[in-house]
Amino acid sequence: MDKVRDLASKKAAVIFTKSSCYMCYSIKTLFYELGASPAIHEIDHEPSGRDMERALRGLGCDPSVPAVFIGGRFVGSAKDVISLHVDGSLKQMLIDAKAIWF
Repeated sequence: MDKVRDLASKKAAVIFTKSSCYMCYSIKTLFYELGASPAIHEIDHEPSGRDMERALRGLGCDPSVPAVFIGGRFVGSAKDVISLHVDGSLKQMLIDAKAIWF
């Protein structure tokens, strides 16, 4: 859990993914299209990936990826991020965290 929280706090936007996850790809693409450049951590390529996956599940992310953090705060998984985008608050969250500038 500490490693996940530590990584999540190092950049304004952080996404934990798996390399074969199509929803992870979609969320990464959404962030890029909004002008953000998130830190991407592919947990299936991390030596402690299984522990990280357990920690993400412990935070309430089920499935464990994609898990999105903005401003060091856990935002949620794909459905949560898409809901925030649809209601217009995702972009403002990214601006407030200084992940994008306008």
